[in-house]
Amino acid sequence: MKRCVWAGDDPLYQKYHDEEWGVPSYNDRHLFEMLILEGAQAGLSWITILKKRENYRKAFDNFEAKKIARYSDRKIEALLQNPGIVRNRLKVNATVTNAKLFLEIQKEQGQFSDYIWRFVGGEPMVNKWKKHEDIPVTTKESDAMSKDLKKRGFKFVGSTICYAYMQAVGMVDDHVMDCFRRT
Repeated sequence: MKRCVWAGDDPLYQKYHDEEWGVPSYNDRHLFEMLILEGAQAGLSWITILKKRENYRKAFDNFEAKKIARYSDRKIEALLQNPGIVRNRLKVNATVTNAKLFLEIQKEQGQFSDYIWRFVGGEPMVNKWKKHEDIPVTTKESDAMSKDLKKRGFKFVGSTICYAYMQAVGMVDDHVMDCFRRT
């Protein structure tokens, strides 16, 4: 079975590639989870975050934005002592900030998915890359998403993070042409 090269030999990575990466998601909780995890990955490898994903779910109340938005300083300090997550103060604080802003978008738009999917016109963009090296790290769509999220006050949402997010939640299908997961 031929996969995208980045899936490598790690069973966790392969499962993520085979079952989740590039699959369109319109579920607000999942969209929020992936936004936080992609931001947590900044400067690290994705496999590091995948291995900590269950710890993140426990530590951050299964990514319930309403709960996270109310985290106290005491809760944040406790998170910074949790070895199961990336203990970076900026990233933990960003999670709380992003939860509040996520809720604002839901209030304004009805659903976060309605807001976020508009950056690709509501439908997945299906690319036709022959090899992994052809896949860009940013696009005009990820630039626009990043710019708008930053304008709203979101943290850890640079264009590269936004493009990885778009791939993760299926807004973009970047499975290479010879990958078995190709749409």
